[in-house]
Amino acid sequence: MSRRSALTARAAVVAGVVALGAAAAGITAAAAAPSHQGARPDRTAKPTIVLVHGAWADSSGWNDEITRLTHLGYPVLTESTPLRGLTSDADHLRARLQTISGPIVLVGHSYGGAVITNAARGVPNVKALVYAAAFVPAANESLQMILAEHPGSHIDGTKLDVVPVANAAADGGQDADLYIKPADFRDIFAGDVSAQRSALEAATQRPLANTAFAQLSGAPAYADVPSWDLISLDDHAIPASAQLFMARRAGAHLESIHSAHDIMISHPTAVEHLIIEAANAVS
Repeated sequence: MSRRSALTARAAVVAGVVALGAAAAGITAAAAAPSHQGARPDRTAKPTIVLVHGAWADSSGWNDEITRLTHLGYPVLTESTPLRGLTSDADHLRARLQTISGPIVLVGHSYGGAVITNAARGVPNVKALVYAAAFVPAANESLQMILAEHPGSHIDGTKLDVVPVANAAADGGQDADLYIKPADFRDIFAGDVSAQRSALEAATQRPLANTAFAQLSGAPAYADVPSWDLISLDDHAIPASAQLFMARRAGAHLESIHSAHDIMISHPTAVEHLIIEAANAVS
């Protein structure tokens, strides 16, 4: 190739690079330019919704609420609760809450209600507690004590598979994991969904350590934080009478619905509405 041809080729390459750079700059500028078409809702004005599952469940039970609330512009997080001990589970959640800036609406289902009651203590940006078919314990009260004082739960030793396990949260480091037997799962937990869906929930259940069931709750955050409670009237895990007693004692804003225990799965719209009501009240 002649010197003149080489210079011509080099000039063409340089021109191409310059053109590519200009095009990239145009793309960047276009991306940075504000768009008023199809803009997503401003999330900065909305509290973060933190969803906490309970025993015999996991965070996937909140899938419908996550989808709906996210669509409405709420930042949504879930907590994978260890289910090892009430004190340690609350400490685990509190550490997560302390990383969140801005107001928080904290939502608990079942045993998750006991966890949020303790975890919100000392976290000033938790502005609302929302309970859904949940335990709402007082100080020095356990889940075991609540069910003993309010008969009607279908949970008993004959319907549980008990598996010895090591547990650092337990006295002496030894404990037992409690599973609902598959044959009893639909009656206790998932009476409103299809047999197929109930079987799926039973197969994917996460066990509750006996320590978590028997450990005493600490001072309740609801003494200082406003609360909302959705009572599941057809619940065979936590009787509706027990839920109502706890909710009234906590001074919660009350709503109820005919639902089995897995209320976040069988009635997600009702749960979502209560969360939004709480979020609007503290925003």
